[in-house]
Amino acid sequence: MNQLPSTPGVVIDSAVMERNIAAMAEVARKAGVQLRPHAKTHKMPWIALRQIEAGAAGITVAKVSEAEVMAAHGVKDIFIAYPLVTPDKIERALKLSAQIRLIVGVDSREGALRLAQAAAAARTRLEVRLEIDTGLRRTGVLYEKALELGRFINSLAMLRLTGIYTFRGALMGGKPTLDLQAAGEEEGRLMAELAGQMRGIGLPIDAVSVGSTPTAAFAAAVPGVTEVRPGTYVFQDRMQARLGVCGLEDCAGRVRVTVISRPSVDLAVIDGGSKTFATDVQPNTDPLQLRGFGHIAELPDAVLERLSEEHGMLRLGPEAQHSPLAVGDILHIIPNHICSTVNLHNQVYMLRDGKYEPETVLGRGKLE
Repeated sequence: MNQLPSTPGVVIDSAVMERNIAAMAEVARKAGVQLRPHAKTHKMPWIALRQIEAGAAGITVAKVSEAEVMAAHGVKDIFIAYPLVTPDKIERALKLSAQIRLIVGVDSREGALRLAQAAAAARTRLEVRLEIDTGLRRTGVLYEKALELGRFINSLAMLRLTGIYTFRGALMGGKPTLDLQAAGEEEGRLMAELAGQMRGIGLPIDAVSVGSTPTAAFAAAVPGVTEVRPGTYVFQDRMQARLGVCGLEDCAGRVRVTVISRPSVDLAVIDGGSKTFATDVQPNTDPLQLRGFGHIAELPDAVLERLSEEHGMLRLGPEAQHSPLAVGDILHIIPNHICSTVNLHNQVYMLRDGKYEPETVLGRGKLE
């Protein structure tokens, strides 16, 4: 099928994606660690299976619904890296754990008790990992309280504690940084040291799971780290390019838009707004200092400066002002954050050998 994508829509260059998948698999192989990609970026089971074929041990998700979709399409080893505390989600996770290897995140006594009680009622034992806060100040037990909580979880007969994990991203000393090597090495060291302390008091810590796309290669090289969980790398995006993780040519995902208005020499309006482009990575924030909400491939000096729901306003620089840009022209924009952008679309178009093929984003829009 060569269905020309309507606009606005996400197009993915299959060859670039495959190159990215192979590159991260090689990073993990060289470091001697397992790769467990986060499927939040693509939310498509067939891509998860491609990652596994390339060497990944399994995948990571953030929602029970995502795990259900992935399992229904053949993924057999899934880590829900998110605390499950509501009865319905725990019940569904327990049901899924009878079909595949399922690992669940936990970061509190109450959460552990809820998991253990539900597992006892279901007459099963649930594999869990303890989430550690290493500086992001999101979910995760405080670093200094991890030993105490680890002891408690290990005392619950229906839970099987097998590891620890963290998500920190490009942070150093609690602040965003462009020094990815220092950030990744610190993340890995903190977790490896904690794992050693936990083993020292008899806790069965096998997996030490770390690493986002910016830090994965550096964290993976730290002795004691056993697993990395990057997600964005499969498509890459403008934020990763700004961090120095990749080049713009490595960004497989782009938003295809149409110019719908050219009101003045320095303004063009496209048919993609905040319902098309993710806005969670804002322009001009430290340390990235991105200009606008995406990189316009055909007009590098133009800035996607403003978004309303259905409109995107381009401020045109000198080169763009003198280009023959006209109403009806097609542009391709690399978004600041591809993960959240893909989640706004029911389907994407894969570019394979010069032909566009639609693929449904099966895991998107799930609320649980």
